[in-house]
Amino acid sequence: MNKIRLIYDLLLENYGFQGWWPINGKYNPNNYSYPRTAEQRFEICVGAILTQNTSWKQVEKALENLRRMNALNPQSITSFEVNKLKQAIKPSGYFNQKARKLKEFTTFFLQLKKEPTREELLSIWGVGPETADSILLYAYKKPLFVIDAYTKRVFNRIGFKEKTYDELQKLFMNNLKPDYKLFNEYHALIVEHAKKLCAKKPDCGKCFLNRMCKKIIR
Repeated sequence: MNKIRLIYDLLLENYGFQGWWPINGKYNPNNYSYPRTAEQRFEICVGAILTQNTSWKQVEKALENLRRMNALNPQSITSFEVNKLKQAIKPSGYFNQKARKLKEFTTFFLQLKKEPTREELLSIWGVGPETADSILLYAYKKPLFVIDAYTKRVFNRIGFKEKTYDELQKLFMNNLKPDYKLFNEYHALIVEHAKKLCAKKPDCGKCFLNRMCKKIIR
């Protein structure tokens, strides 16, 4: 068994299924049937944009504001007066930029006649590789591994030398079978581990990966 797969098995054994992406605030562990509707798919896309440079806890507040206003759908986002949209998503931070990003993405979403490509998503203002891959993996069930700051932190500490987004993504995709369920769960487990044990100030003494870790901090 390769090291990348071994780490996944250890993470799953210790944390269990994570149930990402939450739909309407509800997690669905070991159930990969979501999203089931275009509305649920759009909710994931909105969350992927709002989570840029902030915690999911803050994103949940912004999403709940949109739900209360019956605005978590593309038609409402399109018609929303921009200052009203900014106020709704304010908890997620960078609300001026994110309001524009949501408007730009929603225009694109409403014009879709088929599933988007990565290149099409990257052409939208404010959508970078992490956001595009999150949308494709979680909203469209495409086997693209999402790399974020948590992934870089955990795997660079373990000792992998890959640093850039593309390098780290290839590390996972070259060592795992192309399975969107596996990629979904693995990414969510990395996030959980980075929050609980491999934080900025890590708790290496309690970490079940410390035998293979090159950067144990005592």
